[in-house]
Amino acid sequence: MKRISLIVGILGFAVVGCTNGAQNGNTATNTTNKATNISAESLSTPNKKLQTIGVALGDLGNPFYNAVQKGAETEAQKIGGNIRVNAVSSAFDLNQQTNQIENFTAANTDLIILSAVDKKGVKPVIDQARLAGRVVIALDSAVDADVDAMISSNNTQAGEVACQYIADRLKGQGSVVILNGTPMDSINQRVSGCEKSLSKYPNIKLISKEQNAEGTRDGGLRVMSDLLTTFPKIDAVFATNDQSGVGADLAAKQARRNEFFIVGVDGSPDATKAMEDKDGVFAATAAQNPAGMAQKAVQIGNDIIQGKKPESSNILIPVKLVTRENLSSYQGW
Repeated sequence: MKRISLIVGILGFAVVGCTNGAQNGNTATNTTNKATNISAESLSTPNKKLQTIGVALGDLGNPFYNAVQKGAETEAQKIGGNIRVNAVSSAFDLNQQTNQIENFTAANTDLIILSAVDKKGVKPVIDQARLAGRVVIALDSAVDADVDAMISSNNTQAGEVACQYIADRLKGQGSVVILNGTPMDSINQRVSGCEKSLSKYPNIKLISKEQNAEGTRDGGLRVMSDLLTTFPKIDAVFATNDQSGVGADLAAKQARRNEFFIVGVDGSPDATKAMEDKDGVFAATAAQNPAGMAQKAVQIGNDIIQGKKPESSNILIPVKLVTRENLSSYQGW
């Protein structure tokens, strides 16, 4: 009997050992599931409060991104509870932005808002942040990753209202140039919106739309100088952002050409200054609201953290057409 008991004990120990071995073999799977569950729980805990916000931006030397930072801080103050906002600049460097988001994740930052410098390159670090339970909202620039929400200006509308203004001012007839930009979703949408508006007017000719002004003042100056040499008569210019439009305005002054007018997109301080110059040809801009986008991002992030998901994860903020006529009422960035 003692021998039988000893054998049974040994077999029982072996069975327990095999069971534990099987559990250990599933350690990696269980860890992954645990991380996923943590992420899910963090998005649906009603009593959780927003305490920290990390804002990863392209360049805080740019007025647009300064306005984003201020908008996030303003909304955080409205919510209350001494929410800490940490805004960082990457100088449009992917490696630096990746490190910044990794740091936000490691610091248990509740909400991460980012304006991606590379829509594909940021995917791994976004996936990592969300797996760790962080709420991630993309702002202004789309990303090739799953995020909790994407907030941007209605760029198609920006192109539509800008070029409708051109068509109305030209009374449906004339030669128009589009100063294109770096190929990206927002620029493509602005061009598409512009073409949609102009397509309603058969007597408006689009004489150039492929030239890349690179979204910069120098690019706008260079491209517009070439276009003024190529075309003896231009009636209007649609610049896909204000900086290239300001450069085009400078090109017009240098060439002493003032038979046309320029409409941009952004509503930037440089654009409003150019519109105030009576000797320039910068006439209007479809103004974005970067502070409003940031405020919306904080609002939605706070709701998600408390378990309230938005009706739509893709939120478009309307633009406003600012002209020389209504410039005095425009608050700007």
